[in-house]
Amino acid sequence: MESVFEIIAEPNRRAILSLLVSSQQSVGEIERQLRMPQPTVSKHLRVLREAGFVESMVDAQRRLYRLKPGPFQEVDAWLEKFRRFWSHHVDALERHLDRMEQSSPTLSQTARKDGPPTKKKTGRRRRRPNRELGKGETK
Repeated sequence: MESVFEIIAEPNRRAILSLLVSSQQSVGEIERQLRMPQPTVSKHLRVLREAGFVESMVDAQRRLYRLKPGPFQEVDAWLEKFRRFWSHHVDALERHLDRMEQSSPTLSQTARKDGPPTKKKTGRRRRRPNRELGKGETK
């Protein structure tokens, strides 16, 4: 049997897992969203099911797939010993952003979690290059 890491190394399987994070999906829904042929989706779902990443249940005429936590817990446990390498950097970034926000009130007003900061309009119009007006043009 393939290792957990060999299974999630395949890009199509990761794409399927990413879809299933938000909700359970049928083969047809996965096929449409990922624009993959049905046999390909079914093949990857079979591998994921056999490895314990997903489980399926029958709902009328369709089979719904959803994530199972086991293999993800195994990956999480393996990653635990490496977290110190990036958690320090993430903590430092968070501290830096907090300092920036405290020192710049305009940053905290314009920085939003739902998108990038927006620019304020100043009301000034852009200057046009000097040129002669053609027929029918007004200044």
